[in-house]
Amino acid sequence: MKFDALCVRDVMSRDTFHVYSNTRIDDCAEQLARHKLSGAPVTDRYDHVIGFVSEQDLLEPLSQAVYYCHSLADVESVMHEQVLSVSPSMQVMQVAKLMMEDKPKIFPVVEDGRLIGVITRRIVMQTLLKAQKTCIPV
Repeated sequence: MKFDALCVRDVMSRDTFHVYSNTRIDDCAEQLARHKLSGAPVTDRYDHVIGFVSEQDLLEPLSQAVYYCHSLADVESVMHEQVLSVSPSMQVMQVAKLMMEDKPKIFPVVEDGRLIGVITRRIVMQTLLKAQKTCIPV
């Protein structure tokens, strides 16, 4: 398959780790650390993407909870509702370009409104490196 025809579906992670809006912030942070992710889609119970939460979003409430020794709210209080997502048919080079412009590290892959996977900056980098090794200089 030619690289320029390589689609997100061909390289995405099908590990659809996600959290729910009622997940507590500390639980979300622990799960992100356990999965070695910098963020995760927030879904409803039908796997529809309703938001996105990143480590950066969690830093302030965690810091405040430690400083003032109080309990934490749910992810809903810090998640972004405007979610940047990609379709499984999108070309990997298009995703690379989006990552260079907007600097997201993770895109949820959404089909028919439902989460089916994620594509990370690491996956895109590995895909580009693999493709570069098969390039013939002009």
